Amino acid sequence: MSVRRRFLHPVWLFASIPGYIGLRLLPALGIGTMGEVVGVLVLLGACALIPVSVGVSTLRNRRLADGVAWVGLTTMGFFSTLFVMTLLRDVLLAGARLAVPAARAAMLTTPSAWGILGATLLFTFIGLIIARRPRLVDIDIPVRNLPVALQGFSIAQISDLHVGPTIKRGFVAQIVARVNHLHADLIAVTGDLIDGSVADLAAHTAPLADLVARHGAYFVTGNHEYYSGERAWTAEIRRLGLTVLKNQHVVVQHDGASLILAGVTDYSAHHFDPDQRSDPAAALHGAPSGVGAKILLAHQPSSAAAAAAAGFDVQLSGHTHGGQFWPWNFFVRYFQPFTSDLNTLRNLQVYVSRGTGYWGPPNRFIVPGEITRLRLVAA
Repeated sequence: MSVRRRFLHPVWLFASIPGYIGLRLLPALGIGTMGEVVGVLVLLGACALIPVSVGVSTLRNRRLADGVAWVGLTTMGFFSTLFVMTLLRDVLLAGARLAVPAARAAMLTTPSAWGILGATLLFTFIGLIIARRPRLVDIDIPVRNLPVALQGFSIAQISDLHVGPTIKRGFVAQIVARVNHLHADLIAVTGDLIDGSVADLAAHTAPLADLVARHGAYFVTGNHEYYSGERAWTAEIRRLGLTVLKNQHVVVQHDGASLILAGVTDYSAHHFDPDQRSDPAAALHGAPSGVGAKILLAHQPSSAAAAAAAGFDVQLSGHTHGGQFWPWNFFVRYFQPFTSDLNTLRNLQVYVSRGTGYWGPPNRFIVPGEITRLRLVAA
């Protein structure tokens, strides 16, 4: 791809969506020429602000950078939803023209334009509130031949925090406090912890050092760690006291029984470092036999096939965000074998968290984030 085409590609992407919205909605709102001029200026501002908000880490003024990120990323979510709503409006209006006389169908033009604009504002506001308040989800995971001593063994899972432009120290501290309040036997952090460098975000991930569980806290890398400097982040996460599992396992002794907790590097890690190819089988190398359960932490659900072949009983994943907000929750299933909740692949139970934070737009309309408390139970 030429330099010119590489530059124009994102420009057309950011311009086409607001452009389509403007062409379809502004004339329909009935706001007159001046109103339409103001609308065009707003759309042009959005075209400029959204890409700027993605690269705010280059700004030296952190307060300004955070403000730009909040406005720009919220705007991104707003226009994402408004684009879909505008498409749906066009489909419904086309259907109305076929079903009723043209004059009656034309009466829907202005009310429908105002209706989807108002609905999108409401959806964006509700999505913001939900995004900042992840819920607690309780899940029982059936395991065959589970020893009595491991019945009720609990794991607190957080995933996809995405500490970065709009998720800061205060949010992380609240999550840590809520996780500690669960008094879980073990804590699992299944990747995509950050969006940025250690230099920029170490102060905001610092509360993770306060995570407390009987058998400790464990971490596996997600794809965003590799975007942000995986080696530096692995060192920092270890410094905070979490155990990082990279195609490795530990044996956990619990009330006279034992289980294996393994972790793999992200499913895409080999694209960044060939030595870090994700390998569930390697994560079990040298593990003792006769343990009560074999649990794998793997950021992406795509690891499930290899995990099942390796003989794991349980896989805990994240990555998908469950689609994060409507209507993208209907599309994520085409990119991952599992998108949320508890799933079964042969003898493997796969739990996919919708994520504790969010990426990009602070929006989780219909798809709330979660802190997950998982309990092992006899199948």
